[in-house]
Amino acid sequence: MAYQIDRYNNTLLTSVEDGTIDQTTDLKFIGKNYAGYGEIQNENFLFLLENFSGATQPPRPLSGQLWFDSANSKLKFYDGSQFRTTGGAEVSPTQPSGLSEGDFWWNTTNQQLFAFNGTDFTLVGPQSAPGAGVTQMQSASVTDIDDNTRTIIKGIIDDVVVIIISDEEFTLSVASAIPGFSLVKKGVTMVNTDANGITSGGFLYWGTASNATKLGGIDAADYITSSDPSFTSLVSFVDAGISIGNSEDLKIYIENDNQAVIANEVGNSNLIKFKANNGSGVNLHSLSITATGMQPASDSTFDLGTSSIKFRTAYADTFDGTATVAEQLTLASVLYQPSLGAVNNTVALRDSSGDITANEFIGVALSAKFADLAEIYETDAEYPVGTIISIGGEKEARAAKLGEVVVGVISENPAYLMNAEAKGQAIALKGRVPVRVLGPISKGQPVYIGEAGVGSTIASSGLVGVALETNNDADEKLVECILKV
Repeated sequence: MAYQIDRYNNTLLTSVEDGTIDQTTDLKFIGKNYAGYGEIQNENFLFLLENFSGATQPPRPLSGQLWFDSANSKLKFYDGSQFRTTGGAEVSPTQPSGLSEGDFWWNTTNQQLFAFNGTDFTLVGPQSAPGAGVTQMQSASVTDIDDNTRTIIKGIIDDVVVIIISDEEFTLSVASAIPGFSLVKKGVTMVNTDANGITSGGFLYWGTASNATKLGGIDAADYITSSDPSFTSLVSFVDAGISIGNSEDLKIYIENDNQAVIANEVGNSNLIKFKANNGSGVNLHSLSITATGMQPASDSTFDLGTSSIKFRTAYADTFDGTATVAEQLTLASVLYQPSLGAVNNTVALRDSSGDITANEFIGVALSAKFADLAEIYETDAEYPVGTIISIGGEKEARAAKLGEVVVGVISENPAYLMNAEAKGQAIALKGRVPVRVLGPISKGQPVYIGEAGVGSTIASSGLVGVALETNNDADEKLVECILKV
């Protein structure tokens, strides 16, 4: 007679049949009257003694199970989803020996944590420096004048905050006051720096800067520079702008206080040309602006944008030409957007697998991807794929029992699903489907109803189908079958 194995929390783990070996876990459970049980029982004790020592983790762990990872000399435990190292650190005033790569050592002399890299120890922290005060980079949480929490990094030398690094601009609140700081800029802010970016007290950036936003406290945007000898200093221009050419042919100026203008207002020319070096020392004329619009310098030669640098949107009443990409299609003066989903009044697109999604297909299908005919029935529980079903229970259907009439099997991917809008599960009525089967089975062997919706090769009155494959696994598994219900 079979007996059941319960976990420490009184939940059922497995049932062990007479004369069999159950391998639900990494230990083998021996059924009654099993010959040769001594070796198996002693090996179970040995596995427990050595904590399943090996280079690869046990294949069937339970939560709380210990495993000694011999490849890394680590004791690990299974938390229900993965094996985790038990952790901890060596505590000693001197460097310990015999550690493995990744182990920690807490130096009680210096109150510092080190990690062993396989050869020597690397300091994790905290850092130390000569002097009585703190000298280090610190992350800190402060508040601004609107009581918003901000995260910063403080650069500290002997207890003095010299720089603050921030990813946002804000003003420190009184509660988070730091001497020498009020307005914190996005980026790096030096101590004693005012709102104009001027630092006092001798704290400076020393070295070469590749660019600057200001010069002498004036925004860089306010300056125009030139290598022309006629420019002897930094200059700026009023709204009247500048003129270029012997006859002042080209003008750049501000019109009506807010409109920038580039114009050829002198002479009879109605053309402004744009040229650029082609990388080989040749200045090519690519674009022209005329009194009637913008045009390329020659026909079918120049592009607008590139494959990697595009304009975001082009607005026009009419586009005359060939488009390789479009965001909408027009039918009977109505614009339709594309969609990968089943969205009303859109153009259906194939997804990355080449599939099209729609609520309904109107037409004739010549083939089906899947293999069974199924219908929705309401079940008394959510059963896994392959469960054998009969009529009964609190709802329409339930997992079949011995002696009951089998009506179908929980389908995985119906080729044709009837009653698709109903509440319940898809039950395959005909065709080939995976069936839950306990014990070895051979191709062509009949499958009968066993216990709790699981099939068996033991003959009974409830024929389910015929196996299409051979599987010698003694445990429960899915076996492809032809339904005969």
